[in-house]
Amino acid sequence: MPQADRHKKRTVNIEFAAVEDFSILPYPERFTLIFITSGSIKGVLNQRPISVSAPGVLCIAEDAQVQVVEKINVSAQSFHFHSEFLNSVKLSETKDYFPAQPRIQTGLSLFQNNEVPRVTEKAYPLLLEWFFILGMEVKAQSDALWVCRIKKYLIQIFGLLEELNRTSEHSPVDVVLDYIHTNYPQKISLEDLTKCGHLNRVTLNKKFQERCGNTAIGYLLSHRLKVAGDLLVHTDMSLNEIARATGFEYDTYFIKQFTAKKGMSPTTYRTASRKLASVSI
Repeated sequence: MPQADRHKKRTVNIEFAAVEDFSILPYPERFTLIFITSGSIKGVLNQRPISVSAPGVLCIAEDAQVQVVEKINVSAQSFHFHSEFLNSVKLSETKDYFPAQPRIQTGLSLFQNNEVPRVTEKAYPLLLEWFFILGMEVKAQSDALWVCRIKKYLIQIFGLLEELNRTSEHSPVDVVLDYIHTNYPQKISLEDLTKCGHLNRVTLNKKFQERCGNTAIGYLLSHRLKVAGDLLVHTDMSLNEIARATGFEYDTYFIKQFTAKKGMSPTTYRTASRKLASVSI
């Protein structure tokens, strides 16, 4: 809902959702900025397939066509605002002179071009901090300048996203990594990865060794085991359920691989990790 500015007795057409559930996209008459902090989504944006893994950002225009077809352990927050929020105050309200209002232009191309900026490790903590501040400003309205501060952080966020969009090079390895992070619960072959990255297996593995210190399939296995480790510690899912959720066809194979990589069985790892966590609390 639009915010009632208690300091200036006006309506400000902005909202902040600490938990975005993707059920209302696009928001009516709103630009929407979504910050995905964990998990991933798949969908269609203006007839173009999209796949966004955390950390990631979606910029959705008010007239966009959006369909989210799959959510995998996703957590996200969003900031949505009417286009008039980008306007500055009117310079004149006389009957004979109506100058065009100054308007925030930074970042508008991200909404117009259906961009999905890549969030780097350096950019992530900044975006996390700025989104937190945006949410607090909308909720607290601590003084009469709260809207000005929101515009300030909005400009900072859009400027950073524009810079990320200009400077990032989506290499074949990046494409394959996105594919792995999104599809690891499914059956994936080396052929699938080479087709995804448009590289032969020798070149793909060489680039993965340089970037990740592992082959493409080796990285896939490590990522699956990492997710499995989190599920062991933080859920009560059975070993068979965890195996299926992380792309292992059989729980026996999952147990074998986990034990070989971690030096202990999944059950021992779960017990030890939870004991350590209880001692640390």
